[in-house]
Amino acid sequence: MADDLDQPLLDIEPWLRGPLAGVHPLVAPTLHAYQQASEDIAHWTEGLTAAQIWSRPHHLAPVGFHFRHIAGSVERLTTYLRGEQLTPEQLAAIPHEMDPGPGRSALLFALHQTLQQSEQVIRTLDPAALAAPRSVGRRGLPTTVIAIVVHLAEHTQRHVGELIITAKLSKRIVTGRTRPLPS
Repeated sequence: MADDLDQPLLDIEPWLRGPLAGVHPLVAPTLHAYQQASEDIAHWTEGLTAAQIWSRPHHLAPVGFHFRHIAGSVERLTTYLRGEQLTPEQLAAIPHEMDPGPGRSALLFALHQTLQQSEQVIRTLDPAALAAPRSVGRRGLPTTVIAIVVHLAEHTQRHVGELIITAKLSKRIVTGRTRPLPS
């Protein structure tokens, strides 16, 4: 039996690959979550056609929606993290996350760009400012910098899980490998 030390590093989840240089340990888990999300999404969507990405098995939100929603929500939450309010363009994009659109490559590219931009903001956070107040949404709901950082990780992972399940169902239903469950 192979020793765990013989395992390639990429076979180990990001949070177990060691500390991130120059990143405060209280915000590092979010960056690990981003890496895990990127790897999981790339793996589970490999080979999906545009039809499968935008299919709605069992009336679930399509895989494409989860791509867009993860990217959009990360961008919006990062805006609040910086202490800013959403732009009209960010607000206008929200109702279109479900609209059928591009294939896997374009969606992956957009997602990776957004995660990298958010990572840059998180990497520059002053640890002394983690308890600083922030407001979220049109109602200006009160929160803190660290609460947004934590929510970035948990919200991203929640949608990654939904994306994986929908990808599995989409692949099976569209390719006809199994009959769809009754609605």
